[in-house]
Amino acid sequence: MRFDVNGVSVDAEPRPGQSARTLLRETGHVEVKKGCDAGDCGACSVLLDGEPTHSCIIPAMRLEGRAVTTAAGLAPGDDLHPVQEALAAGFGFQCGFCTPGMSVTASTLTADDLDDLDRRMKGNLCRCTGYRPIREAIRSSVLGPVRETGASAETGASAAAEGSAAAGACGSACAGHAGDDVASGPVAEDGRVGSSAVPEAARRIVQGREPFTFDEPVPGGPPLVLRVVTSPHAHARVRSIDTRAALAIPGVVAVLTHEDVPDLRYSTGRHEHRTDDPDDTRMLDDVVRHVGQRVVAVVGETAEAADAGCRAVRVEYDVLPAVFDAEEARLPGATLLHPDRTPEERVMEAGRNVVAGFHTGHGGDIDAALAASPTTVTGEWTSSRVTHAALETHGAVGWLDDDGRLVIRSSTQVPFLVRNELAHILEVSPDRIRVYATRVGGGFGGKQELFTEDLTALAVLKLGRPVAYEFSRTDQFVRASLRHPMRVRVTLGSAADGVLTAMKIDVLSDTGAYGNHAIGVLFHSCAESTTLYRVPVKWIDAEAVYTNNPPSGAFRGYGLGQVVFGVESALDALAVELDMDPFDLRRINAVREGDPLHPDEDEKYEEDLIWGSYGLDQCLDLAQDALARGNGVDAPPGWLVGEGMAASMIATMAPRGHIAHTTATLRPDGTYLLRVGTAEFGNGTSTVHRQIAATVLDAAPERLELWAADTDAVRHDTGAFASAGTVVAGKALFGACTVLRRRMVEIATELAGGDAGITPPLSEGMDVEFVASGVRVGATVVSWARIIAAAPADFRDGDGLVADGAEFGDLRSLAFNVHAARVAVDPETGTVKVLQSIQSADAGVVINPAQCRGQIEGGVAQALGGALYEEVLVEDGVVQNPVFRTYRVPQFADVPDTEVYFAETDDSLGPFGAKSMSESPYNPVGAAIGNAVSRAVGRRGYTLPFSRDRVWRLAGGA
Repeated sequence: MRFDVNGVSVDAEPRPGQSARTLLRETGHVEVKKGCDAGDCGACSVLLDGEPTHSCIIPAMRLEGRAVTTAAGLAPGDDLHPVQEALAAGFGFQCGFCTPGMSVTASTLTADDLDDLDRRMKGNLCRCTGYRPIREAIRSSVLGPVRETGASAETGASAAAEGSAAAGACGSACAGHAGDDVASGPVAEDGRVGSSAVPEAARRIVQGREPFTFDEPVPGGPPLVLRVVTSPHAHARVRSIDTRAALAIPGVVAVLTHEDVPDLRYSTGRHEHRTDDPDDTRMLDDVVRHVGQRVVAVVGETAEAADAGCRAVRVEYDVLPAVFDAEEARLPGATLLHPDRTPEERVMEAGRNVVAGFHTGHGGDIDAALAASPTTVTGEWTSSRVTHAALETHGAVGWLDDDGRLVIRSSTQVPFLVRNELAHILEVSPDRIRVYATRVGGGFGGKQELFTEDLTALAVLKLGRPVAYEFSRTDQFVRASLRHPMRVRVTLGSAADGVLTAMKIDVLSDTGAYGNHAIGVLFHSCAESTTLYRVPVKWIDAEAVYTNNPPSGAFRGYGLGQVVFGVESALDALAVELDMDPFDLRRINAVREGDPLHPDEDEKYEEDLIWGSYGLDQCLDLAQDALARGNGVDAPPGWLVGEGMAASMIATMAPRGHIAHTTATLRPDGTYLLRVGTAEFGNGTSTVHRQIAATVLDAAPERLELWAADTDAVRHDTGAFASAGTVVAGKALFGACTVLRRRMVEIATELAGGDAGITPPLSEGMDVEFVASGVRVGATVVSWARIIAAAPADFRDGDGLVADGAEFGDLRSLAFNVHAARVAVDPETGTVKVLQSIQSADAGVVINPAQCRGQIEGGVAQALGGALYEEVLVEDGVVQNPVFRTYRVPQFADVPDTEVYFAETDDSLGPFGAKSMSESPYNPVGAAIGNAVSRAVGRRGYTLPFSRDRVWRLAGGA
């Protein structure tokens, strides 16, 4: 059949049952993305005869004779459509995976659609941005670049400006309300630190031309397709596998079972120290421990052949007893998931399904301290499973290069850790494996796992041909990791004036069938959430247990959000009991700069924390002032209104070392090659790294080339998690660029006849200047080529002058966030509407204000989903809502604009005084929303999310 794509005629022969999305991608239009293949997310949106359409649910046959327009064809040539221009310039994306589809739908809107924007855009989901910059981009593209005139935006912006002046704590980098252009920071002309430099890839992203994992050709031709047969049982032993029928299907190349994989156990969770996670997973196992666990891998010439092969495999099981309740799982006599594990293998008590636990505290007898306290509050708070909902699913494609090395291109946050573990599993030297990531379509901790790379690598090595393995959206729900559901019991004691006297915490974490991240999440969740407050007597009991539920894993905040929900809710209950302002209760009890952070020798997991800076006091003031000002948004008549707040603290990187090696190379033409290991998945590190280099090297952005997320690029990088992209990799790059600058100035000074030992400044102040053609020393300009030619051999790398940088994460600073909210509750339906959302953040010196604001807004939006809507429902180990249609990812209409305020701090550890700010915005939101809802209805809520049915009951509906 024939159809047009972006004005060009295409001849194609669709296969039976094929969708328009896959056909378009096969014809080279990889700007059409796969997010769900169910018509729910909009990543695949195209214009079909001018109408926005989800191409994943259109049969390919229906394209015949029709005109398709993709994001790459909305404007002639390399030009951008006005909405694409606005999205690119206005930070209307982060990871960018949803952006091509978003721009396609938005391109059809007119001024008449703006009042109905939430409905018109509801079919396009964004997990990263929080929608505010997208909404602004659409409005500005339709109306022109003018500020919004709605009452809420106008009031919020002006009030924010007044409030920041009054508080004396909100610098020029603060962001007020949507439409507050000045507050977003100046748009960078030179890309230096402190300006809102637009990401270098912005124009490519809005057109869909920036490649993601499956968007680039594979050497050796189209890859084979890998699919898996999964377990229908929560716990069973494989009795037999019959693969004969599958192997007889035309196009099936191989069928792999547990007999074909290494007899070795490892963890899908990846950390700098591989022993941080229990080795309890086998590539394909003869015992399955959760519904959806992979049992057989089928490799086919096409997806259709591989799927047919999977259907033809026959597996017989001996079903085993299963346990789904975390409390029951740790009781003596409960069914053991991993009976062969021992305490020496990082399992605390294998006989009780306990992966890890600790029981520690300080100050004496906790029960006696609570009994002696004039006021006590106690409660049990629970949080649900949440999926990361990154629009790009897990996936990997692999092949052998010309030297026979295994190459894996993966949607990973941790390419070096993946490479090292593949080498361990496959018994191959690490230098025989290359792992790299293109741009990654969202991570949020979920891609700190090894879910697809292992089977892909094994299949490539066995078959000698390229192989691709890509998760479906349902796979993401049933086989990828979810946020750890936790039960958190909190008891607080206080004096009459609100001073805390005792804190008792009991945490139970359900890690599911495997222990990936169970240990780290358990320790981290209890650490900063309780260390935030000065309490003379404290005791923590915490355990993580195996169950036959889907596996839990790393998720934004790494467990803090769950325990913060309990602690901050208990503090709010205490404030109500004492009739005290909740902000004042935090001021009285929160740690202050200089306080000891290690009151007990048993808490050595926090011994590397230092006071690099302190901004909690400012954050409390900024949030409280903004809440007091309001924003002019009223509740609907008859709805109940409540205000809530919560605070959180987080270390600026992972404990026990987070390593990054970098290099910076001057080339003869005056351009620089920057090499880092960190992956870009919407965290903004690629932009921040360019800004750091531009500032240190006095270089325009167009002179900087960045090579990132590739194990061939640098010696090692732990990875982009724990918000380490700025404070670890960024600091390492700062070091490399600083050394390179010093070498250039020393050589140029010597060549110009000056003092060879001169130390260059990072700002003006001496008669040395970096100009377009070289380094000016006095009146002499020494060219880049001369500098390189005169460099000692050990400073040279090919035809360039090179310098290395490294950071090892030996010390960690602390960052703070405060969230405040005003909500309205409809007691008749349980509906919650967020009237005002505020977050103040202690981010140190903000390297890119608009980008950092976006990270906070996106973290808040994701947390609002977890606070109000999102819950992976599991019954007897089976996920009941494994698609976006039944799992509520927040849409345009669900997310209010969040007012963002930055404290003025300058951190002693971070580059240019910066702190991390990708994970932490998530952590206080659920508690703040819960506290606001509880105050609105006059009864305390104890379960996340505060869904309509729960809130209806809470408000007296049952």
